[in-house]
Amino acid sequence: MLSVRTDTPNLPWRDPREATRLLRYALHRQGFTHTYQSNGNGMSVLSVLTDLTVWCKHGLFIWNEDGVESSHPADDPVGAARLISRHYRRPAPDDDLSEEEADHPVRTFAATDSERD
Repeated sequence: MLSVRTDTPNLPWRDPREATRLLRYALHRQGFTHTYQSNGNGMSVLSVLTDLTVWCKHGLFIWNEDGVESSHPADDPVGAARLISRHYRRPAPDDDLSEEEADHPVRTFAATDSERD
């Protein structure tokens, strides 16, 4: 296996466009199939739902969940998609959720920038 130097400029987490593209593909596998990506000025933006926009900048995916800023490392788009899906996925009518699960949905928040410092 070839080793990759961390200062290589085109690694996905160094390139917000590529990291967001990988997030978009991971979200597509989670059922979020109508997304729109825009890139520019060292950041990338992914519109997922009317109430969900994900920014990728400074090596992080950043989004807002119920008024709380959440973030996740851009080098883990699959993990970010999993967190987003847990919060924003609407159960299908045929999903078999127990009453207890429906009353207490799983909520996972990633650390924000201020918590990382």
